[in-house]
Amino acid sequence: MQAVLTIAIIIVCILLILVVLVQNSKGGGISSNFSAANQIMGARRGTDFIEKATWTLAILLLVFSLLSSPKQAGSEDNNDDAPTTKDMAASAVPATAPAPAPAQ
Repeated sequence: MQAVLTIAIIIVCILLILVVLVQNSKGGGISSNFSAANQIMGARRGTDFIEKATWTLAILLLVFSLLSSPKQAGSEDNNDDAPTTKDMAASAVPATAPAPAPAQ
């Protein structure tokens, strides 16, 4: 499941990069860059489509990222090999040798 989500995140990232690069920063967008888009969709519809695609891909990226994060609430089996705080505290305190008996 983790591998599928990772691949989906990579695909969404690449598509989001491409959609953002198509946009024009001054609001012209696809209508000013490609003259064929004006004939097919019209100037306003092309910009609306690109804006909706950007928002959709950004939301998908957020959802996939949240789904791929490990579950931490109430599950202790994520790190079975990790030392517990009790083990860490015991190893941090050095063992002390008994004091030598005073010589008389």
